Amino acid sequence: MAWRDGKASSRKLMLFMASITMGIAAVVSIQSFGDNLKKNINTQSKSLMGADFIVDSKNPPNARVQEIMDSLGGADAKEIKFPSMAAFPSSGESKLVQVRGMHGPFPFYGSLETTPTSAASTFQAQDAALVDATVMVQYDLKVGDSIKVGDITFPIAGTLNSIPGSSGIFSSVAPPVLIPYQFVEKTGLIQKGSRLEYEFYFVAKPDTDLKQLDKILDPQLDAEGADLDTHTSTSASLGRRYNNFGKFLNLVGFIALLLGCVGIASAINIYIKGKLRSVAVLKCLGATKKQTFLIFLLQIAALGLLGGFVGTVFGLVLQQLFPLLLKGLLPVDVQLYMAPQAIVMGLLLGLFMSVLFALYPLTSTLYVSPLQALRVQEVTRAKSKKWALLVMGGIFIFLLLFSFLLLKNWKYSLSFMAGIIVTFSILTGVASGIMKLIKKYFPTSWSFGARHSLLNLFRPNNQTLTLVLAIGIGTFLISTLYFTKDFLLAKSSLGEQNNSPNMILLDVQTGQKDAITATIKDKGIPVLSDIPIVTMRVNSINGMEVNAIRKDSTTNIRNWILNHEFRVTYRDSLISSEKLNSGKWVSSANMEQNIPISISDNFARDAMVEVGDKLTFNVQGLILNTVVGSIRAVDWGRMQPNFSIVFPLGILEEAPQFRVLTTKVANEEDSASLQRELVKAFPNVSILDLRQILQVIEGLLNKISWIINFMAFFSILTGIIVLLGAVRTSKYQRLKESVLLRTIGAKTKQILKIVALEYLYLGVLGGLSGILLSLVSSQLLAWFVFETTFTPSGFPFLVLFPSITLLVLLIGLLNSRGVIKSPPLEVLRKESR
Repeated sequence: MAWRDGKASSRKLMLFMASITMGIAAVVSIQSFGDNLKKNINTQSKSLMGADFIVDSKNPPNARVQEIMDSLGGADAKEIKFPSMAAFPSSGESKLVQVRGMHGPFPFYGSLETTPTSAASTFQAQDAALVDATVMVQYDLKVGDSIKVGDITFPIAGTLNSIPGSSGIFSSVAPPVLIPYQFVEKTGLIQKGSRLEYEFYFVAKPDTDLKQLDKILDPQLDAEGADLDTHTSTSASLGRRYNNFGKFLNLVGFIALLLGCVGIASAINIYIKGKLRSVAVLKCLGATKKQTFLIFLLQIAALGLLGGFVGTVFGLVLQQLFPLLLKGLLPVDVQLYMAPQAIVMGLLLGLFMSVLFALYPLTSTLYVSPLQALRVQEVTRAKSKKWALLVMGGIFIFLLLFSFLLLKNWKYSLSFMAGIIVTFSILTGVASGIMKLIKKYFPTSWSFGARHSLLNLFRPNNQTLTLVLAIGIGTFLISTLYFTKDFLLAKSSLGEQNNSPNMILLDVQTGQKDAITATIKDKGIPVLSDIPIVTMRVNSINGMEVNAIRKDSTTNIRNWILNHEFRVTYRDSLISSEKLNSGKWVSSANMEQNIPISISDNFARDAMVEVGDKLTFNVQGLILNTVVGSIRAVDWGRMQPNFSIVFPLGILEEAPQFRVLTTKVANEEDSASLQRELVKAFPNVSILDLRQILQVIEGLLNKISWIINFMAFFSILTGIIVLLGAVRTSKYQRLKESVLLRTIGAKTKQILKIVALEYLYLGVLGGLSGILLSLVSSQLLAWFVFETTFTPSGFPFLVLFPSITLLVLLIGLLNSRGVIKSPPLEVLRKESR
């Protein structure tokens, strides 16, 4: 019976199946690609690092670090890397690059990809450089041209296409340039304040337990200001980073699946109502409650399984696009294959979700009496409420468990479920509230067509709630993503204020400051700030030495506080990116007292200190006793120098230091001219053009938001399918209405107007609800997560809202053609049959 009845109703049921196909495809594609990415990272972890493990430090290795490395057999390769300006004599241009002085046959795994290929193995012997491929194209360089790094000019031996350990995002700001190790000192760039990284590469013996090695040596190296990274720990860290992004995309796909399930519940409700008389007839012939219930349950289960299969296949095809969508963001070249876990998940999701969300409508078949073959009786409310509670409880438990499967965290799963319930509740409340308002304040003076289209919003078997949910959720997701991207970009923007720098000069030595300042001012460009920088480390916290804290397994103090070399400044006032949270700002002090300092709120949190607590710092051998005088909130998103620790005036003026200068250049031509002159006269100075950095940030945010929008599109697409299903399911009901309207004299034009207005109302209601809800969510994100101001973008209002409204209107009209064109006799004949 399930097969025979399903064949007769196949067109309606296929739309039920399609409702969940898109959601399953979204979840399966993300799950499968995530599994692929994780396994690719694990298998390519050595190639990512280029070695089995690395010892790195920001200072030359001391005796203890050198002793540890010698005990490991000594480094098989080493490098010094640092950011610096590089000049191109052929064009006179300059560029911030990451100089990497290499010694030894690095990499040991993976490859140094160059053009020509031989340059990877010969550049060190030729005393030449390898230059990043993007820089070669950008500055029209060729092999054989030269590049000047500091005081040394190197011939370019080849184009550097890729190198293990190079961050794609950082390389966009400071592309890598490889030079032989022995020339690093000769460049003259190793000076006070230079941001150096020393890295030593090791190839492990076959029987080495890297996990145990990391456990034993990493704390010892941390105590000496160094660090140990193994390829396994690095791949695990990378996996977690991309796994978190995958979890977020999974939730976006999961929401699309939930929308499809809402569509199933609504469509099955109408479908079953049309079958109640058939159920009554079956019961007259002797069918039991169980038999009639199972007929339709089997139909839904079979279609759910089929929907799961189609969605899974589509998801596996869809994952082929992800390497293209994520190009430039992935650390490895992903080799794709079919993930068994994702396939099983897709099939089971189709079955369980369709059955679970169809259960409540299906239970109405249990209460149909044979008498309903002659007349329709309503189901008793008590039985409906009982089943509603059981089914809703089952749905909640299933969704909670599934979200936990995606997130691996009960707190996040409960928060996600709470967010889903709140969002769905608000949209449900909006739809119900609008229907009640229309009933209460019905515009009786409107034309017949306008009034009748409004009545359709709350007529029997209406689709208002389902469509508002489907349209509203999709619009809400995309709008929130656009708003969030906009205020992230605004938070990072340079602004147009006169005091907003767009160029920062780093590593300015004290003796160079006056000459550099004069060079800048001679070009009519202002120097906005002259910031002194002193390097130091935390020596003790509240009387407890840093080494003792490291050994204390119960401490909650974060490692970066203990190991970081802080760059500290001194001044007498707060700046625009700071706000005093607690304590009192002290502008000047002397060495005869505990020095009152100001610390950032994140430093206070991670160091577990508050106002009045004592800290000592090691300033290149001199111990300074300080007390926390104030705690500041720092807006780290501002494109300007910000500091975790600020000293008052009168303390650090005589300490070894270097300077950071900021300026504002009017245009790119002036910027290029100033950079050329500064690099020529002061090669050790690194210049950050904040406009270029902002372009990189904007490009990155645009790419990520595009990917998320691509996934959010599945919510819109699911909403469209739900809309199609709703229109098709209620088509016969509309045919009867069309007959009645035509019988009393309505023209085709009037019926068309009624249909058009109804879907216009639904599109406006769903789209506007989603956008307004996204305004609230974006404002909350701006306040509590990003701590910034929120100015809404015009895109959701000017583009997204009209587009979705017109789309709903178009689909409604196209699917209602049969309603409009069907002659009254056709419907009457169907009624008699």
